[in-house]
Amino acid sequence: MQNVTIYTKNYCPYCVKAKSLLKRKGVSEFSEIDITNDEKLQQEMIEKSGGRRSVPQIFIGEKSIGGCDDLYALENAGKLDAMLSTN
Repeated sequence: MQNVTIYTKNYCPYCVKAKSLLKRKGVSEFSEIDITNDEKLQQEMIEKSGGRRSVPQIFIGEKSIGGCDDLYALENAGKLDAMLSTN
């Protein structure tokens, strides 16, 4: 299983939805970085994601896949399982 990192804020319903899908896909452990009140971590997320400022920002391995809608689009296209599995 690939390492998954998700940048979140504590009042974000899309963060909850994204984490729920990851758990349903068998990703029992992922790194969650709460950027709610941390400008340094917010800047880190923006730089790592190529300028994206919305949460969640999800990374599978080192690859930025975007936010909640992007995660669900990968799932609906049948591509998420392959991205999560280790090669």
